[in-house]
Amino acid sequence: MNVGELMTKQPVTIQQEATLRTALETMEQTGCHHMPVVNHLGTLTGVITSHDCRQALNLPLLVRHQWQDNKMLDLLPVTVIMTLAPRVVQENTLAEEAISLMLDNRIGCLPVMRGKTLVGIVTTTDFLRAFAKHLKRQPTPM
Repeated sequence: MNVGELMTKQPVTIQQEATLRTALETMEQTGCHHMPVVNHLGTLTGVITSHDCRQALNLPLLVRHQWQDNKMLDLLPVTVIMTLAPRVVQENTLAEEAISLMLDNRIGCLPVMRGKTLVGIVTTTDFLRAFAKHLKRQPTPM
């Protein structure tokens, strides 16, 4: 199985000029925890995660009432807290290879590229879904 079969296609992205507030609001609205960061040409420049946001705000959880009145969020661009030049995989990368890359680097997502074009994102959740689907297909031992 390869990453292209498991990935989320056309992932939610954020512009590198966006603020931390925009990132938090987008994550809240879409339910995603990992967002590729792109420049004005749509080129991948980084990844921002809910973990990055929690660390930047020194919060144990991202609960709106804890950050909504924080004026710093409007001044802090995502480029300050995002991961620059993130590890990436291609659509045809084997799932096992992507999982190893994530485990070895202690990361929760990998942007998926087709050449230099972002075409998806694969996360630990995608791998868990695939694993759960695989388990459902297995016969129950007697």
